[in-house]
Amino acid sequence: MIENLTLTDFRNHTACKIQTAGRRNIIITGPNGAGKTAILEAISMLSGDRGMRGAALNEIARFNGNGGFSVYANLGDESEVCVYFNPGDTNRHARIDGDNAALADLGQKLRTVWVTPREDRIFVDNASERRAFFDHLAASFDSAHAGRCARHAKLLTERAGAIKNDANSNWLDAIDAQIAATAVAIAAARIQYAGEVNYFLHDTAVSVDGMLEIMILNSNAADAEREYLEYLRNNRNLVNDKMVIDGVNKSDFGVFNKKLNLPANLTSTGQQKTTLLNLILAHAKLIFTKIGAQPIILLDEAAAHLDANARARLFAELGTTNAQVWATGLDKTIFNDVPDATFVTCIDGEISNIL
Repeated sequence: MIENLTLTDFRNHTACKIQTAGRRNIIITGPNGAGKTAILEAISMLSGDRGMRGAALNEIARFNGNGGFSVYANLGDESEVCVYFNPGDTNRHARIDGDNAALADLGQKLRTVWVTPREDRIFVDNASERRAFFDHLAASFDSAHAGRCARHAKLLTERAGAIKNDANSNWLDAIDAQIAATAVAIAAARIQYAGEVNYFLHDTAVSVDGMLEIMILNSNAADAEREYLEYLRNNRNLVNDKMVIDGVNKSDFGVFNKKLNLPANLTSTGQQKTTLLNLILAHAKLIFTKIGAQPIILLDEAAAHLDANARARLFAELGTTNAQVWATGLDKTIFNDVPDATFVTCIDGEISNIL
């Protein structure tokens, strides 16, 4: 749980500090363009992720600033985490309790998940968007998952370059062995996450479908790795100067509404939003039950399209997840009934914190 959050030269925030007083709900209100979403984006980076917008680092640094930024938080366990970007650097850096740390280590401290207007279309968007969304959820459950996904993407790029440059077979054998091992680990983590989160879902079921996932489910991880390695060795040709191979890079997640007996993408927009929020609630319960961590849930205008009763139900359900919720909205009055809340007003990057 975040006790204090400090942003420096982040987006339109020159310097701001938010105190939560240990409360579970932090409500940030203000006009459009005031910097509300930037606060959530900053928190999303504290888990080691590139942030919920996936923006270039030099775009995040404040315009007319020195080109860098920092995000710092005091946590409920009396530890400190920080992400910062120096002018001229190519990547972010992390600190935990004042000491330099790997970005991946931040995932052990903060388990963060978010819902933005972009995620409202997650069930109807293309498979790559869904993979990224569910892989982020799985990484909150298994902190090594994000690193595996990044390594797999890097290995695929290296393999494509090796094939284009007619690399010798020994080099390609070594790359393919690494890809196979990493891909099977990714697929296994996805299968485990889907199975675990389904326990906390009632009217919804999550599944994952792909070449590697089917191999594992039909046999075991060791056999799947050998079979996939053979597949890679037999598919080293380029198509239109591009490498085309199946694997975890082509997998897709399915979400089924059991109450309506329909895939989520065939339900109404409102029903899809409800399914998405139910998934986030189940995810938060999973993280707390299995790992004992209090997740951070970021809701960017997520409650704006819900009526008063639906908002009340949402925050009542959120209260059962042992999560800390950071929510934004234009109108403070729609959050008047939210319990255990700290209210923050944001105008032109300036913060007014009401405890």
